[in-house]
Amino acid sequence: MRAWVDMTASAHPLVFRPLIALLRRQGHEVEITARDYAQTLQLIEQHGLEAEVIGHHGGRSRLGKARQMTSRLGALRRWARGRDFDVALAHGSHELTMTARRLDIPSATTFDYEWAWLQHQLGCRAATRVVVPEWIPPERLASYGATPPKLVQYQGLKEEYYLADFEPDGRVLDAWELDPARTLVVLRPPPDVSLYHRHSNPLFPLTLRHLGELDAVHALVLPRTDEQRDYVRSLALPSVIVPERAVDAQSLISFADVVVSAGGTMNREAAALGVPVYTTYGGRLGGVDEELIREGRLRPLTDPRALELVKRDRTPHDRIRRDPQVLLDLLLSAVSAVDAGRSASGGSTAAASNR
Repeated sequence: MRAWVDMTASAHPLVFRPLIALLRRQGHEVEITARDYAQTLQLIEQHGLEAEVIGHHGGRSRLGKARQMTSRLGALRRWARGRDFDVALAHGSHELTMTARRLDIPSATTFDYEWAWLQHQLGCRAATRVVVPEWIPPERLASYGATPPKLVQYQGLKEEYYLADFEPDGRVLDAWELDPARTLVVLRPPPDVSLYHRHSNPLFPLTLRHLGELDAVHALVLPRTDEQRDYVRSLALPSVIVPERAVDAQSLISFADVVVSAGGTMNREAAALGVPVYTTYGGRLGGVDEELIREGRLRPLTDPRALELVKRDRTPHDRIRRDPQVLLDLLLSAVSAVDAGRSASGGSTAAASNR
């Protein structure tokens, strides 16, 4: 089998690393395309993967996003045509599922935040399979055309699958001279270029300034873009540290005392690794975050003074490790869905009932 994976954001190399390894170990061929955005390319390289770079982020404006999407769709179609892919896989890349549909390639997309309206209207409708956590109520996805049998759901967090083989690397802290007596706080800014963050949330900058002035804290910020890196550095806050490039964020989270993030993946990584985590997310909460808050594994933050800045108990705990093969099998069910559709329609090349 020949599989195509498209990566368009920093979380995608993390999610697909074990899935690609499984595919290749089982004798399948995998080719990767990637968008030049945030740390996506750095993380692809960091995880020993190679990708064909096609396109970049369209910026903050709707017009810029539309122009870049149109350009990238054409480039992906030209690249993929004639490569005889049997399946196309993505984590929220609507450009992959739209291109795959045009080329009659079965496709599966997965995501764990349901309120990115335009992205899911495009991506879910074009996909053969939509794979999401069971904590997202199915009725929230019906307006995207994602209902059973197209919609399939898995248990737990996606992070519990791709972190199943993860063990923290203590060398991640060697890059900085950290005082072990100080509370280590890892921060992730909001994705300012995402449409659902059009109205800037002042909470994260307030939290950053609060922590950056505390002598008992090391505030290590992991910016998404060079623009964010420059902004944080311009504040010249004495307790703030900003890495030069992408780092082993999962190991960093493991050694942190507290995590504060405005995005989803780092919040959920912290929850999966048993690290206290606060969210400053200013948009509508999704089903996964709602469940983590109910369980007490994620805390909403409305005032930086409410942060509990204490050294964390380092006693090892049993964390949930889930088999990534389960997630891979759900994604690959797109192939059998199309095969079944073709058989039912007498060999037609379109699996309309699943699309």
